[in-house]
Amino acid sequence: MKIDPVTTQVLRFRMESIADEMGYTLVRTSRSTVIKEIEDISCAVFDRRGRTIAQGHHAPMLLTGFEFTMAALLERVKDWSEGDVVLSNDPYLGGQHLTDLQTFSPVFHKGKIAGFVGNIAHHSDVGGSAPGTVTGGLTEIYQEGLRLPMVKLYVAGKENPDIFGILRANIRVPDKTLGDLRAQAAAGFVGVRRFKEALDRYGVETVEAATEALMGHSERRLRAALAEIPDGTYSGEDYVDDDGITDAPIRICVNVRKKGDGATIDFTGTSPQVTGNLNCPIATTHAAVYYALIAVLDPRVPPNSGCYRPFKVEAEPGLAVNPRPPGAVQARTNTSQKVSEATLRALAHALPDKVTAGSHGNIMTNAFSGWYAGTRKRYVCIEIQGGGAGARPTKDGCDGQDSHLARFMNTPTEAQELEYPLRVERYEFIPDTGGAGKFRGALALRRDIRALADMTFSRYADRQKFPPFGVLGGKDGACGETRINGEKARAKGIDRLKAGDVVSLRTPGAGGYGDPKERDPELVKRDVRDGKVTPAAARRDYGVQP
Repeated sequence: MKIDPVTTQVLRFRMESIADEMGYTLVRTSRSTVIKEIEDISCAVFDRRGRTIAQGHHAPMLLTGFEFTMAALLERVKDWSEGDVVLSNDPYLGGQHLTDLQTFSPVFHKGKIAGFVGNIAHHSDVGGSAPGTVTGGLTEIYQEGLRLPMVKLYVAGKENPDIFGILRANIRVPDKTLGDLRAQAAAGFVGVRRFKEALDRYGVETVEAATEALMGHSERRLRAALAEIPDGTYSGEDYVDDDGITDAPIRICVNVRKKGDGATIDFTGTSPQVTGNLNCPIATTHAAVYYALIAVLDPRVPPNSGCYRPFKVEAEPGLAVNPRPPGAVQARTNTSQKVSEATLRALAHALPDKVTAGSHGNIMTNAFSGWYAGTRKRYVCIEIQGGGAGARPTKDGCDGQDSHLARFMNTPTEAQELEYPLRVERYEFIPDTGGAGKFRGALALRRDIRALADMTFSRYADRQKFPPFGVLGGKDGACGETRINGEKARAKGIDRLKAGDVVSLRTPGAGGYGDPKERDPELVKRDVRDGKVTPAAARRDYGVQP
């Protein structure tokens, strides 16, 4: 069936609005701060073959993971009814890590499945050996919490009491987690209703024709962008500090082999699977690669399955970016950041005018857990910190921003202090943490949190040994660090806090772009006035007397 371009674009934006509305519903109706404040979510709409038609404007890090899960879903689940909601979080079935729970619902039209909607959200806790599963040093996926390989959370629109019972019995904060799962189901029901409205108005044939046209359009745009790059192999590397067990770094090497209007991306030179929980499941690895490629080649291309056709990703099983079970993967976020950074570094050889310098490139995830005073009610507070964004070819980096791969929001001080026995005593930029350059790398963040009661503080962070890289003469950014009562602490681990203890979370900065001596002296003086660069650094790095 032929379809005109106007109808195609109308359906494109209608499908994107469905995914966005699902996200709004999920955020509004959720219970935990990691969803309702940080917005660690993503939503998408699929055709009946499991291909992505559209995705919401949420976390790019969750891009394409849906594709892997949908393939497993269609293979494993054959019996569908109106109102079903299938739940999965298995990293070895296309999932991310165990705290990212995915839900999928079928869309029926005239008695037949015409598509699916799905969403993913990070939860406060899914059991396991550490609160929120936030810690370093875990060595098997079995230590990380409940693993749910395609189970029906809702059957024909009604909650499955067996699954809800298992979840309630194994999670530290069941009211939060179960409430968030109900919010995910509600978001799915909204998506189903909106998808049906589109099918009723335009018909299945028209929607499917528009889907094919959109995917073909996205593929052609990316192939055209690739065709302009000289053929060859472009390589980039980055390092994860360690796996939380030993001090050995984890090397991430991305090789982009471009030929004609296609490219193969392989990981030759990447470290083998590690003992600790820094392994990155293949779905997340694909997401990190595709994100970087699309962002550089054509950031405005409609995001759908057609975007992935010009690329082939090769990662040998047993690598840190494609682990074999039962490898632990909870802190995979810090490895996926290095995948996208290494991909950008590789592309910098071919397209230096379109690539940013290195960002803070880590997800500093923290969990504060304990018991509310005078009760037997548990709390788990998940925090995710931002950092410096890499300098751009024409502009400075954005200060105190979350990773471009994740794009999460910060937790407002008021929200955190209202719900948990914590007090934020300091929240500020850290001077001189952005790499010097013609365009300056962005500043890191410092967040000091005082415990108002005895509690557990667990975390996994990175980029505390290997700094964010500069580009074309730009200087590296500053590394991050974690301190407890002024003393440097492990980046990955778990500690007991006493009431009155202070945790200082200091994120990495970002790399600079271009020769610092080419920076406009007036911009350097402005940075000094704003407290972003100290007078000593202005003289040392830029040769400017403020």
